Amino acid sequence: MGKNEGVSISVIKRLPRYYRFLGELKENGVIRISSKDLSEKMGFTASQIRQDLNCFGGFGQQGYGYNIASLYEEIGKILGVNNNRKAILIGAGNLGKAIALHMSFEARGFNLIGIFDKNEALSGQMLRGIPIRNIDGLYNFCRDNSPTVAVLCIPSPAAQALAPQLVELGIKGFWNFSHYDIAADYPGIAVENVHLSDSLMTLSYHVSNI
Repeated sequence: MGKNEGVSISVIKRLPRYYRFLGELKENGVIRISSKDLSEKMGFTASQIRQDLNCFGGFGQQGYGYNIASLYEEIGKILGVNNNRKAILIGAGNLGKAIALHMSFEARGFNLIGIFDKNEALSGQMLRGIPIRNIDGLYNFCRDNSPTVAVLCIPSPAAQALAPQLVELGIKGFWNFSHYDIAADYPGIAVENVHLSDSLMTLSYHVSNI
């Protein structure tokens, strides 16, 4: 059982926002902040912030507030941003290329070591300084390099077909841009689903109800 087992998913999903916001304050030279001031800037209640952070032990001091550099570092440890987990990306189409080029994997705890695609015309092309490999070489690459995370930028049928092999090869977490429900078939695997169309439709709803 993990040391933070039992922490609600809603709290976990707020941690990256805390981390990002505290990082901005740190870059701007702010030394400390109260939960009240933090709540006003972030749109959470002070009580919510204290409850969230107390899930991991609490980091504030009565009458002082939070030391920003210290809290930023502690939340980074909780999120595992320094873990340098080996990751592979599957699908070097437009979405995969954009993610490879513009996502700062290293700052978020990952080391992107391999990129794969079934399109033979892409084999050997460089992306982010990494050669695109044909998907046929996936087994040998994973056996030799032991990645633990896979970024899936491929259609659902392809993701469903590859998932058993990836899990067998030691993949423990998926950043999943397909619509295949990996978690339903592999409940012991960590999955973060990203449905861009859902997000766009949510925006449509909000705009329609202004």
